[in-house]
Amino acid sequence: MTLHLAAMSLALAVSVSVTSVNVAAQSPAARDFDEEIRASLQAAKRAAGFEFLGTLVRTCLLPQSGGENTTDDLPRYIRDPSSVPTREAWHADSAKVFDNLYFVGGKIHSSWALTTSDGIIILDTIYPYNSEELIVGGLQRLGLDPVDIKYVIIAHAHGDHIGGSEMLQTRYGAQVVMSGPDWDLVNKYQNRYSTMAPKRDIVATDGMEIVLGDTSVTLWETPGHTPGTLSFTFTVRDNGRPVNVAYSGGTGFNFVNNTPDPGIRNFDSYIAAQRHMASQAAATGATVLLSNHSEFDNAVSKNRMLAGRGDGPHPYEVGADWVARYFQILENCARAAQLRLEQEQAGTAGR
Repeated sequence: MTLHLAAMSLALAVSVSVTSVNVAAQSPAARDFDEEIRASLQAAKRAAGFEFLGTLVRTCLLPQSGGENTTDDLPRYIRDPSSVPTREAWHADSAKVFDNLYFVGGKIHSSWALTTSDGIIILDTIYPYNSEELIVGGLQRLGLDPVDIKYVIIAHAHGDHIGGSEMLQTRYGAQVVMSGPDWDLVNKYQNRYSTMAPKRDIVATDGMEIVLGDTSVTLWETPGHTPGTLSFTFTVRDNGRPVNVAYSGGTGFNFVNNTPDPGIRNFDSYIAAQRHMASQAAATGATVLLSNHSEFDNAVSKNRMLAGRGDGPHPYEVGADWVARYFQILENCARAAQLRLEQEQAGTAGR
């Protein structure tokens, strides 16, 4: 009887042990990815409110899918000038936004002129086909002289932002600032950038300050949209009052994001970059969020609001909480997309 009970106890112990192992092995598969994705999307929606609906749409509801462009083809708008969008599709009025910050971009792609006691800093330069009219012409219409451009800072090396930099560098002797990885990108795809590539000039690093006269722009490495995307913090003035700005340099998921490998790692980099920039925005007390796409910061609409501002609040000054929420949108939308890849990876592993 004693031997029988001992055998039964041993069998029970083995059974419990096997059951525990099986439960442990199954626990990752039991993870509720759908609920985690829903929670991330809901967090992004709450953060967006009504202020950043364009950002929410582009990163959560209709995110970019696929991968980065690895072709070295001449862009169609250069190869076939008849394919250039009509002026009506991209033209927007230039505008004085703050005492020392001017909008010289278009309806979709933005360029900014930061004036200082010793010249002008241009932030992003839109396309080759409209930078002459919007940037050079816009400065002149605002009573500014393009000859005073001393620096051109490029947030990332895509044609809709780097497009006018070579022209400004060659014509006015401006120094062009870009990250090392994006300078390398331009060098790698020489045909793609053949008509718009500036000569390699200043290589940006994390925390670098570009100082001109009484003004400085601090550069922050926020890789993801491109390998070397930069974002900025700087100070503007509203009727003499200092106002701090956070400039988000790259937003869409313009990297390999449709396969677990390397998509999950790419989203790790993107999410870390948004946290890094959110930290810098908070540290400087930024109350203004700017971008190089109007759909993200509503620049064109806010420029129209400026005309009727009077003594009211500045339409661009949304407050530190809203600036923080902008980066929460990007982080949570990216996390939702990353979770889908993790779900796919778990499903593949389980087969």
